Amino acid sequence: MFLVRNPGKIRRFHRYFSSFVYSTRAVCNYNLFSSLSTCAHATATKLPAWNGSVHILSGSSRPSIADNHNTVQIRWNSTDEHQHPTRKVKKPLTLMDFPQLVWPSVVKTIRNFIMVHFIIRPYFDRDFHLPDFVIGAKHALQVVSSALAGAETKQLEGLVDRVALNDVKQSLSKMSVAERYDIRVDKEDVYFSFPYQIGVMFDESEDDSQKRFVEITMVFHVLRGLKGMIERGETVPLNIGALPEYRDKISICNYRFIKEFTKGVESDWTVNVINHFRPSDYIDE
Repeated sequence: MFLVRNPGKIRRFHRYFSSFVYSTRAVCNYNLFSSLSTCAHATATKLPAWNGSVHILSGSSRPSIADNHNTVQIRWNSTDEHQHPTRKVKKPLTLMDFPQLVWPSVVKTIRNFIMVHFIIRPYFDRDFHLPDFVIGAKHALQVVSSALAGAETKQLEGLVDRVALNDVKQSLSKMSVAERYDIRVDKEDVYFSFPYQIGVMFDESEDDSQKRFVEITMVFHVLRGLKGMIERGETVPLNIGALPEYRDKISICNYRFIKEFTKGVESDWTVNVINHFRPSDYIDE
């Protein structure tokens, strides 16, 4: 594993997601599934996602979700309406009310590059490396999803934002054991991931000191059983998303991370958005 080969990367990983590292044993002891770990300390305020500009938050500001997301759309293979007199859409597995992000945005990718290299690294954290963050985010995905699959939400206190965790608890209470099981993700089953949006926010509402936050929205494409396929030496098709035999094994996860970078404040990354869905839930029956 990468953690053994590169000691420098271990230190950066630990610095990014130290709270998840320390929570590994607790999650393993109480969860139905074994898991690793990664992430952080809960933030008191749920802040808005960045929509291409730097936000200045006032005392009257309310949390909001950025618009213009690329969402899952239903596509029909036939133009003959008579072939589909009734088209039903399966109810998707939804943990939170959040736009379902699937593919990168060219504009946002360029903005993300600018944010990392011209704002975050020069003014917030000189040692910030996006590839290391992505590795840590995959680790967090495994820890959080495993705890949710086992309905062990108590283990996520301090790692997931309090407001987000309450929303997820309500959703879990409506799910069957089988539906919860589908939430679990092994980080080795992630075949494609990318940071969809990176934002910086400032908050001057409480005192004279200006609070600074960085928020990163990640998208993960998951193929259940991918790790086993690779271990068995099986060839993984490049077009797995288009093959019917893999359709029900593919899921997409949207996780949003936030961290406070206020001068003099020690903080870790916290998850404030969790959403899992399967593209196959959006096809006609």
